[in-house]
Amino acid sequence: MPANQLTTAEVRQHFPQFSEPALQQAIAEEGRIHHFAEGEMMMDYDGYIRMLPLILSGTIKISRLANDGSELFLYYLTRGDSCTMTFSCCMSEKRSEIRAVAEEPTSMLGLPPRKLDEWMMHYTSWKNFVLQSYDRRMSELITTIDQVTFHQLDDRLLDYLGRRASITDDRTIRTTHQEIADDLNVSREAVSRLLKGLERKGTIKLGRNSVRIAAE
Repeated sequence: MPANQLTTAEVRQHFPQFSEPALQQAIAEEGRIHHFAEGEMMMDYDGYIRMLPLILSGTIKISRLANDGSELFLYYLTRGDSCTMTFSCCMSEKRSEIRAVAEEPTSMLGLPPRKLDEWMMHYTSWKNFVLQSYDRRMSELITTIDQVTFHQLDDRLLDYLGRRASITDDRTIRTTHQEIADDLNVSREAVSRLLKGLERKGTIKLGRNSVRIAAE
């Protein structure tokens, strides 16, 4: 087996939800492994999408360009996930409406668009995976919209920090005030002020390019 492919056994290990042996074999044959360094851009706005990603390890941040030109954070992808917005663009041959950046060293299995529709028709577990992925991403998008519309910035900031910590399973989040501000689509000054207030309360500890959430 080439180094840039998975064996059928490895497909079962990484994606046990794909129950049909023929689908497991097809993914092993068609998929190609890609590796990305921390901070590397995997996909950018307006580019054509050549493959559907299945995440093997690491974390990917998905964002979208707002009408005013600012970047709006949407959600994270972690092991076992796929990007439904990518799936939609693959199927309709549309240009990308998102940007995907590796938050840490990340590996993914890229699947060719030409197989996706065929697998939807022939494999129930693949169809269920796609539909469940759509459902999860839609719930996350609704949560993001709800926070932007109804929640105070301090609540949004706490939720954002909690989500990042849970994804990496690490209470220390390596980031800058500007990056947080960009993800929340607010000013850096507002984020810095709120972070310092949270530090005074003992909720977090600020470090050089890091935020550590206090133990409960």
